[in-house]
Amino acid sequence: MPNKKPTEAERAARRTADRQRIEQSAQALLSTEGWQRWVSVRARNGLSRYSFANQLLIAFTKPEATFVAGFKAWLDLGYCVRKGEKAIRIFAPIMVKERDPDTDQETGETIVHFKVVSVFDYSQVDPLPSGSPVALHPPQQPISGDSHSHLLEPLTAFAASIQFTVSLEAIAGPAGGWCDAQAKRIVIDAAAPANARVRALIHELTHALGIDYQHYGHQRAEVIVDTVTYIVAASVGMDVGGESIPYIAGWGENGAIEAVSEAAQTIDTLARRIEEAIEPGRDATRSAQNAIHGRSVRTPRSSTARSWCDRSRALRERPA
Repeated sequence: MPNKKPTEAERAARRTADRQRIEQSAQALLSTEGWQRWVSVRARNGLSRYSFANQLLIAFTKPEATFVAGFKAWLDLGYCVRKGEKAIRIFAPIMVKERDPDTDQETGETIVHFKVVSVFDYSQVDPLPSGSPVALHPPQQPISGDSHSHLLEPLTAFAASIQFTVSLEAIAGPAGGWCDAQAKRIVIDAAAPANARVRALIHELTHALGIDYQHYGHQRAEVIVDTVTYIVAASVGMDVGGESIPYIAGWGENGAIEAVSEAAQTIDTLARRIEEAIEPGRDATRSAQNAIHGRSVRTPRSSTARSWCDRSRALRERPA
């Protein structure tokens, strides 16, 4: 029997439900737990490619998620979604060429629509035995080591691109560095291990990108800077497990949801700028949207992978 086309009333009900999901996920940012869920999701390398709204939906639906992709994308990565797993519903853009209503000819303009699509987390899949699954999670390295010393060069180059100089000097006390916005100068503690210098440079670069005490106030500025540092350090494989996620207990009674959402979007935007400086092309839109849509993100496997997936499901359904 063919699928029945939804009525306009059913479409309207779905749109209302989708808006409510977004509002609920944004509202969750006002709690310490909800904020920490989003930051944890954003800090995971496999989730940073998603839009801010989709990050909120993932954090709200499955806060423990680490890497999500569509059903077909998982097959191409060498994994199979387990039967019975509940999908995470997020939004994917659809590019539609505009047509003149009178002539039905293309106008040359492109209209962006959004549709709800299903994605699944790494915890919801099993490796396919017919091939080698793609490794999805980078190893975590301690802040005290020198495993990420190679990042100092691109970070210093990024500082130069925004007209800031970076120098290594002896710094007394616990501070790992400081930023002088007027002099366009960043100083990092020369005695610190390389990984600690990377972390300090990420922190000071965030200040250099305009997060100062005059515009944001001391507490809010430090929350933004510390959160960006946490996210970027975690996304490149530095171990931040022992660090706490900063949070402001009160965002103001009036316009609180707008304030916290604006802060989160600012954090996401700044983190993307620094991540892109570290690894150019990392935030490529095409790869992200391919994964969202569930299309192939590398050379597709043969139909053997899909048939094995069906067989494995059948085996799991057999009685013991």
